Amino acid sequence: MTTFAALHHTDTPLLLPNAWDHASARALADQGFPAIGTTSLGVAAAAGLPDGTSDTRDETLRLALALGSAPYLLSVDAEDGYSDDPENVGEFARELATVGAVGINLEDRLGPPALHAAKIEAVKAAAPGLFVNARTDTYWLGDGAGTLDRLDAYQQAGADGVFVPGVTCPQEIGALVKHLAVPLNILHTPTGPTLPQLADLGVRRISLGSLLYRRALGAALEAVAEIRAGRTPSGTIPSYDEVDAFSRRSC
Repeated sequence: MTTFAALHHTDTPLLLPNAWDHASARALADQGFPAIGTTSLGVAAAAGLPDGTSDTRDETLRLALALGSAPYLLSVDAEDGYSDDPENVGEFARELATVGAVGINLEDRLGPPALHAAKIEAVKAAAPGLFVNARTDTYWLGDGAGTLDRLDAYQQAGADGVFVPGVTCPQEIGALVKHLAVPLNILHTPTGPTLPQLADLGVRRISLGSLLYRRALGAALEAVAEIRAGRTPSGTIPSYDEVDAFSRRSC
Protein backbone atom coordinates (compact mmCIF):
# COMPACT_ATOMS: atom_id res chain seq x y z
CA MET A 1 0.00 0.00 0.00
CA THR A 2 1.38 3.40 -0.96
CA THR A 3 1.60 6.28 1.49
CA PHE A 4 -1.29 8.01 -0.24
CA ALA A 5 -3.45 4.88 -0.25
CA ALA A 6 -2.76 4.44 3.46
CA LEU A 7 -4.32 7.86 4.14
CA HIS A 8 -7.64 6.31 3.09
CA HIS A 9 -7.41 3.66 5.82
CA THR A 10 -6.80 5.64 9.00
CA ASP A 11 -9.09 6.37 11.94
CA THR A 12 -10.18 9.67 10.38
CA PRO A 13 -11.19 10.34 6.76
CA LEU A 14 -8.73 12.00 4.42
CA LEU A 15 -9.82 15.62 3.96
CA LEU A 16 -8.52 16.56 0.53
CA PRO A 17 -8.51 20.30 -0.28
CA ASN A 18 -8.24 21.19 -3.96
CA ALA A 19 -5.76 23.72 -5.30
CA TRP A 20 -5.69 25.47 -8.65
CA ASP A 21 -2.12 26.83 -8.79
CA HIS A 22 1.24 26.65 -7.05
CA ALA A 23 0.47 29.31 -4.43
CA SER A 24 -2.85 27.80 -3.38
CA ALA A 25 -1.28 24.34 -3.10
CA ARG A 26 1.61 25.61 -0.97
CA ALA A 27 -0.71 27.64 1.24
CA LEU A 28 -2.83 24.54 1.89
CA ALA A 29 0.23 22.39 2.53
CA ASP A 30 1.41 24.97 5.08
CA GLN A 31 -1.84 24.33 6.95
CA GLY A 32 -0.73 20.76 7.54
CA PHE A 33 -2.60 18.89 4.81
CA PRO A 34 -0.48 15.90 3.80
CA ALA A 35 -2.21 15.55 0.44
CA ILE A 36 -3.55 18.12 -2.02
CA GLY A 37 -5.88 17.60 -4.96
CA THR A 38 -6.41 19.80 -7.99
CA THR A 39 -9.71 21.19 -9.20
CA SER A 40 -10.50 20.97 -12.90
CA LEU A 41 -12.75 24.03 -12.69
CA GLY A 42 -9.94 26.17 -11.26
CA VAL A 43 -7.47 24.93 -13.87
CA ALA A 44 -9.93 25.54 -16.70
CA ALA A 45 -11.05 28.96 -15.47
CA ALA A 46 -7.45 30.14 -15.05
CA ALA A 47 -6.78 29.17 -18.67
CA GLY A 48 -10.01 30.69 -20.00
CA LEU A 49 -11.34 27.28 -21.01
CA PRO A 50 -14.61 25.49 -20.20
CA ASP A 51 -14.56 22.80 -17.54
CA GLY A 52 -15.54 19.21 -18.28
CA THR A 53 -14.89 19.32 -22.02
CA SER A 54 -11.47 17.60 -22.14
CA ASP A 55 -9.79 20.84 -23.24
CA THR A 56 -7.33 21.23 -20.37
CA ARG A 57 -5.04 18.22 -20.76
CA ASP A 58 -1.91 20.33 -21.29
CA GLU A 59 -2.80 22.80 -18.52
CA THR A 60 -3.42 19.95 -16.08
CA LEU A 61 -0.12 18.31 -16.92
CA ARG A 62 1.75 21.61 -16.52
CA LEU A 63 0.19 22.12 -13.09
CA ALA A 64 1.10 18.56 -12.09
CA LEU A 65 4.66 19.23 -13.21
CA ALA A 66 4.76 22.36 -11.03
CA LEU A 67 3.30 20.61 -7.98
CA GLY A 68 4.38 16.98 -8.24
CA SER A 69 7.81 17.38 -6.66
CA ALA A 70 6.54 19.41 -3.69
CA PRO A 71 6.66 18.01 -0.12
CA TYR A 72 3.05 16.83 -0.13
CA LEU A 73 1.13 14.12 -1.95
CA LEU A 74 -0.60 15.25 -5.15
CA SER A 75 -3.79 13.82 -6.62
CA VAL A 76 -4.84 15.19 -10.00
CA ASP A 77 -8.37 15.77 -11.26
CA ALA A 78 -8.10 14.56 -14.84
CA GLU A 79 -11.77 14.91 -15.84
CA ASP A 80 -12.50 11.85 -18.04
CA GLY A 81 -8.84 11.31 -18.87
CA TYR A 82 -9.09 13.71 -21.83
CA SER A 83 -9.78 10.90 -24.28
CA ASP A 84 -12.17 8.10 -25.14
CA ASP A 85 -9.17 5.90 -25.98
CA PRO A 86 -8.13 3.95 -22.86
CA GLU A 87 -4.55 3.71 -24.10
CA ASN A 88 -4.33 7.51 -24.33
CA VAL A 89 -5.75 7.82 -20.82
CA GLY A 90 -3.20 5.32 -19.57
CA GLU A 91 -0.39 7.29 -21.20
CA PHE A 92 -1.59 10.51 -19.58
CA ALA A 93 -1.65 8.75 -16.20
CA ARG A 94 1.91 7.55 -16.80
CA GLU A 95 2.97 11.14 -17.49
CA LEU A 96 1.32 12.27 -14.25
CA ALA A 97 3.13 9.59 -12.27
CA THR A 98 6.42 10.54 -13.92
CA VAL A 99 6.14 14.15 -12.70
CA GLY A 100 5.32 13.04 -9.16
CA ALA A 101 1.54 12.69 -8.87
CA VAL A 102 0.36 9.85 -6.64
CA GLY A 103 -3.34 9.86 -7.52
CA ILE A 104 -5.72 10.49 -10.37
CA ASN A 105 -9.44 11.25 -10.36
CA LEU A 106 -11.36 9.96 -13.40
CA GLU A 107 -15.03 10.77 -14.02
CA ASP A 108 -17.43 8.73 -16.13
CA ARG A 109 -19.82 11.55 -17.17
CA LEU A 110 -22.49 8.85 -17.34
CA GLY A 111 -20.83 7.34 -20.40
CA PRO A 112 -20.67 3.58 -20.97
CA PRO A 113 -19.48 1.87 -17.75
CA ALA A 114 -17.41 -0.59 -19.80
CA LEU A 115 -15.45 2.28 -21.36
CA HIS A 116 -14.70 3.83 -17.98
CA ALA A 117 -13.67 0.44 -16.62
CA ALA A 118 -11.33 0.05 -19.58
CA LYS A 119 -9.76 3.42 -18.78
CA ILE A 120 -9.20 2.34 -15.19
CA GLU A 121 -7.56 -0.88 -16.34
CA ALA A 122 -5.34 1.08 -18.73
CA VAL A 123 -4.25 3.47 -15.97
CA LYS A 124 -3.41 0.63 -13.59
CA ALA A 125 -1.39 -1.06 -16.34
CA ALA A 126 0.51 2.11 -17.30
CA ALA A 127 1.04 3.47 -13.76
CA PRO A 128 0.46 0.68 -11.21
CA GLY A 129 1.34 2.85 -8.21
CA LEU A 130 -1.10 5.62 -9.07
CA PHE A 131 -4.18 5.68 -6.81
CA VAL A 132 -7.20 5.61 -9.12
CA ASN A 133 -10.24 7.37 -7.70
CA ALA A 134 -13.06 6.36 -10.05
CA ARG A 135 -15.88 8.88 -10.11
CA THR A 136 -19.41 8.20 -11.20
CA ASP A 137 -21.73 11.09 -12.03
CA THR A 138 -24.98 9.24 -11.36
CA TYR A 139 -25.92 11.75 -8.67
CA TRP A 140 -24.04 14.72 -10.11
CA LEU A 141 -25.76 14.51 -13.50
CA GLY A 142 -28.66 12.18 -12.74
CA ASP A 143 -30.93 10.79 -10.05
CA GLY A 144 -28.57 8.13 -8.70
CA ALA A 145 -29.88 5.28 -10.85
CA GLY A 146 -27.26 2.67 -11.71
CA THR A 147 -24.75 3.79 -9.10
CA LEU A 148 -24.02 0.38 -7.60
CA ASP A 149 -23.63 -1.34 -10.97
CA ARG A 150 -21.14 1.29 -12.11
CA LEU A 151 -19.17 1.19 -8.87
CA ASP A 152 -19.00 -2.61 -9.03
CA ALA A 153 -17.59 -2.41 -12.56
CA TYR A 154 -15.01 0.16 -11.52
CA GLN A 155 -13.94 -1.84 -8.47
CA GLN A 156 -13.51 -4.95 -10.60
CA ALA A 157 -11.43 -2.93 -13.08
CA GLY A 158 -8.95 -2.09 -10.32
CA ALA A 159 -10.08 1.26 -8.91
CA ASP A 160 -8.43 1.96 -5.55
CA GLY A 161 -11.33 4.16 -4.44
CA VAL A 162 -14.61 5.46 -5.79
CA PHE A 163 -16.06 8.97 -5.81
CA VAL A 164 -19.79 9.75 -5.81
CA PRO A 165 -20.25 13.54 -5.88
CA GLY A 166 -23.75 14.88 -5.41
CA VAL A 167 -25.04 12.30 -2.95
CA THR A 168 -25.92 13.96 0.37
CA CYS A 169 -28.53 11.68 1.96
CA PRO A 170 -26.93 9.99 5.00
CA GLN A 171 -28.90 6.78 4.43
CA GLU A 172 -27.73 6.54 0.82
CA ILE A 173 -24.13 7.29 1.76
CA GLY A 174 -24.21 4.65 4.48
CA ALA A 175 -25.61 2.09 2.05
CA LEU A 176 -22.80 2.82 -0.42
CA VAL A 177 -20.17 2.33 2.28
CA LYS A 178 -21.63 -1.04 3.24
CA HIS A 179 -21.71 -2.17 -0.38
CA LEU A 180 -18.17 -1.18 -1.32
CA ALA A 181 -14.89 -3.03 -0.86
CA VAL A 182 -12.83 0.14 -1.52
CA PRO A 183 -12.83 3.57 0.17
CA LEU A 184 -15.72 5.90 -0.62
CA ASN A 185 -15.01 9.53 -1.52
CA ILE A 186 -17.76 12.12 -0.99
CA LEU A 187 -17.80 15.76 -2.10
CA HIS A 188 -18.33 18.07 0.87
CA THR A 189 -21.06 20.65 0.38
CA PRO A 190 -22.14 23.39 2.80
CA THR A 191 -25.68 21.97 2.83
CA GLY A 192 -24.69 18.31 3.16
CA PRO A 193 -23.44 16.21 6.09
CA THR A 194 -20.61 17.64 8.17
CA LEU A 195 -17.15 16.07 8.29
CA PRO A 196 -17.87 14.28 11.61
CA GLN A 197 -21.16 12.97 10.20
CA LEU A 198 -19.45 11.67 7.06
CA ALA A 199 -16.81 10.02 9.21
CA ASP A 200 -19.47 8.29 11.29
CA LEU A 201 -21.04 7.00 8.06
CA GLY A 202 -17.75 5.37 7.08
CA VAL A 203 -16.67 7.76 4.33
CA ARG A 204 -12.88 7.52 3.93
CA ARG A 205 -12.14 10.54 1.74
CA ILE A 206 -13.80 13.95 1.64
CA SER A 207 -13.00 16.28 -1.25
CA LEU A 208 -13.68 20.00 -1.45
CA GLY A 209 -13.74 20.13 -5.25
CA SER A 210 -13.98 23.66 -6.62
CA LEU A 211 -15.32 25.09 -3.34
CA LEU A 212 -12.09 26.83 -2.30
CA TYR A 213 -11.53 28.30 -5.76
CA ARG A 214 -15.08 29.65 -5.90
CA ARG A 215 -14.79 30.98 -2.35
CA ALA A 216 -11.53 32.76 -3.22
CA LEU A 217 -13.16 34.35 -6.26
CA GLY A 218 -16.13 35.35 -4.14
CA ALA A 219 -13.81 36.90 -1.53
CA ALA A 220 -12.12 38.95 -4.26
CA LEU A 221 -15.47 40.28 -5.43
CA GLU A 222 -16.50 41.07 -1.86
CA ALA A 223 -13.22 42.92 -1.27
CA VAL A 224 -13.51 45.10 -4.36
CA ALA A 225 -17.12 45.89 -3.46
CA GLU A 226 -16.01 47.00 0.01
CA ILE A 227 -13.25 49.18 -1.43
CA ARG A 228 -15.63 50.72 -3.96
CA ALA A 229 -17.98 51.57 -1.10
CA GLY A 230 -15.19 53.30 0.83
CA ARG A 231 -14.76 50.54 3.40
CA THR A 232 -11.78 48.39 4.37
CA PRO A 233 -12.11 44.76 3.23
CA SER A 234 -12.58 42.27 6.06
CA GLY A 235 -11.22 38.77 6.38
CA THR A 236 -7.75 37.30 6.17
CA ILE A 237 -5.50 38.89 3.57
CA PRO A 238 -2.03 37.34 3.20
CA SER A 239 0.73 39.87 2.74
CA TYR A 240 2.54 40.36 -0.55
CA ASP A 241 5.69 38.82 0.92
CA GLU A 242 3.78 35.79 2.23
CA VAL A 243 2.31 35.02 -1.17
CA ASP A 244 5.59 35.72 -2.97
CA ALA A 245 7.35 33.29 -0.62
CA PHE A 246 5.21 30.40 -1.86
CA SER A 247 6.86 30.57 -5.28
CA ARG A 248 10.35 31.25 -3.92
CA ARG A 249 10.42 28.41 -1.40
CA SER A 250 12.43 25.44 -2.54
CA CYS A 251 10.72 22.06 -2.78
